[in-house]
Amino acid sequence: MFDLGWSEMGIVLLIALLVLGPKELPKLARDLGRWVGKARSLSREFQRALEDMARETELDDMKKQPEEANRELKRPQIGKRVEQAIDPTGELKSSFEVDEPARPAEKPGAVEAADARPDDRRDAPSVPEPASPER
Repeated sequence: MFDLGWSEMGIVLLIALLVLGPKELPKLARDLGRWVGKARSLSREFQRALEDMARETELDDMKKQPEEANRELKRPQIGKRVEQAIDPTGELKSSFEVDEPARPAEKPGAVEAADARPDDRRDAPSVPEPASPER
């Protein structure tokens, strides 16, 4: 990384021993080790955060792919394309269509009068009541 060989490291340690003395050198080494450990842990934490973000991004992309495919299938254009591919002439579709039978004509108001309440019968056509036998 810094291209320091053993000879350069030996010179730095010798100068540190002469400047700080044998009493302070172990304390300096311990503090330096703690700082290096903290730097490595921060580096690992940062790396994990980047990997988690990349993983989440990949998961989001994976979630979006099926959603986009479903959206494509729901479009009416796709249905028309499939229909064109299966039945280009329309014969198959017309063979499944059922003609509705004609309904007999109903008397206008006959159903409405039967369902109407007594108060609403004013608007209904008058129906003669059956004659009661006289005594």
